[in-house]
Amino acid sequence: MKPIFITATGTNVGKTFVTLRLIEEFANQGIKVGVFKPIETGVTDVPLDASLLLEKCKLYNSNFALLKPHDITAYTFKLPAAPFCADTNKIINIDHILTKYQELASLCDMLIIEGAGGLMTPIASNIKMVDLISIFDAKALLVTPSGLGCINETLLSIEALKARELDFDWCVNLYKEFDSFTKVTKPYYDEMLPGWWSVQNRLPIYTKTIIF
Repeated sequence: MKPIFITATGTNVGKTFVTLRLIEEFANQGIKVGVFKPIETGVTDVPLDASLLLEKCKLYNSNFALLKPHDITAYTFKLPAAPFCADTNKIINIDHILTKYQELASLCDMLIIEGAGGLMTPIASNIKMVDLISIFDAKALLVTPSGLGCINETLLSIEALKARELDFDWCVNLYKEFDSFTKVTKPYYDEMLPGWWSVQNRLPIYTKTIIF
């Protein structure tokens, strides 16, 4: 199965939340799921996102049982910033990320990859987070927020994915300004992007209908 790359319009939008839900939903279909967090910043000791992902994955895939959080990441950095800035010694190497990807992919039927930040988050001078989608030949799932301003963020991200001719789906994580969403955002989505859906109301359906 093709890997799924979870991305978002920015940071703190809900990539980890969605990835955790996807692990459960795909596992419930009998799919042996694995997880990969290529880069995590803001790590002082143990990578928190990778820890959450691995803990959930271990419930469904025994091949990940003996792994540690650092085993499902290629790079971790202390500075909570874009990888380009956090990588002060410029050690990021795409070949190393690919090697880690291949190792983890061999342990599962489907590897779910969680990005960092948004699509245009810089990793190195010549690569951004969106480029990993092509490198892994993955299907992307774009997670967008529900607060004021999210229409602009959503459209910009969709344009970036289309410009690169990447295969993607997108959904809204209804976690922020939920009460006002129906007035300030939903009318536009309903009229202009009628196929939109939210993590809260359709994620199980998405996992059952996705075609690889």
